[in-house]
Amino acid sequence: MRYIKLGRTGLDVSPIAIGAMTYGEPDRGHPVWSLDEAAARPLIRHALEAGVNFFDTANLYSYGSSEEILGRALKDYANRDDVVITTKVRHEMRPGRPNGGGLSRKAIMSEIDHSLRRLGTDHVDVYMIHRLDSATPLEETLEALHDVVKAGKARYLGASSMHAWQFAKALHLQERHGWSRFVTLQDHYNLLAREEEREMLPLCADEGVATMVWSPLARGRLARPFDRANAGDRAATDGSYADMLYTDAAADRRIVDAVGALAEARGVPRAQVALAWLRRNPVVAAPVVGARTTGQIDDAVASLDLVLTDEEARSLEAPYTPRLDHQGVSDPRELDRIKSTVPGYANL
Repeated sequence: MRYIKLGRTGLDVSPIAIGAMTYGEPDRGHPVWSLDEAAARPLIRHALEAGVNFFDTANLYSYGSSEEILGRALKDYANRDDVVITTKVRHEMRPGRPNGGGLSRKAIMSEIDHSLRRLGTDHVDVYMIHRLDSATPLEETLEALHDVVKAGKARYLGASSMHAWQFAKALHLQERHGWSRFVTLQDHYNLLAREEEREMLPLCADEGVATMVWSPLARGRLARPFDRANAGDRAATDGSYADMLYTDAAADRRIVDAVGALAEARGVPRAQVALAWLRRNPVVAAPVVGARTTGQIDDAVASLDLVLTDEEARSLEAPYTPRLDHQGVSDPRELDRIKSTVPGYANL
């Protein structure tokens, strides 16, 4: 494994991150397709043995079960100082109850302690906001995150999908007040979703912020023929959210077919081609891979040795069509609310 620095930090991470949303007791909450502890532990161990040291989870995943499973596995299979753990805060952990979620100072200070308890560690390496919280002043959130770092409960801070102007504002406020800065952004980026290339990725490159890519294989669409796009356990529960993310079926089919043709020519699985394409962008530090099999981990690691030519990359990129940017949205119902309340949203 060839480790890289995370953005402008001195933190060494593998250029592949394991997404632990895949691991959690299914009866604990979203997602219902998660793997229980018995199935998850061998996969986490396999990733470690392959040299992966970067693991991403969130308090929301299976309502804390993901953090528990990941924490116990890493304690048994790794030296804590050798691994990099990220977790997230924002979504409701106690639905319908006051202060049950969000990014207020109270919520952040409570949830970091709950996450550390579940993970079985005294700190996380990167503490991330899991989208923005429009009900809390941004300054309150950023100062609370700074205090989490100064308390030694997190080493670095990260953010996740939002619009570029929102991220620029957050970075400005952090610099203005001398608060700990976001060093990484977790965003939606793949061959079927390239709107981040317009503003967010150039902003991150200019600011020295490394990105971690969620859904790097477009929910599996880039790993199989187009006619099998809805195959697998997860597809049955993605529903309207996946339909919102991938809206141009004709263009998507051409891209998926191009990935398949290149994979066949190279004699490698489609997933390796799609992940190798991501690595061409220097602002991408690591795709977050929600591996359900050891083979998927092996493909992700093998993709690090696959170098695409400029001509091959152009063959994958040519069919792309512009899309509506949903980066700041985490739920289709939230998108409907934004469309109805923000003047001019439909024209963006």
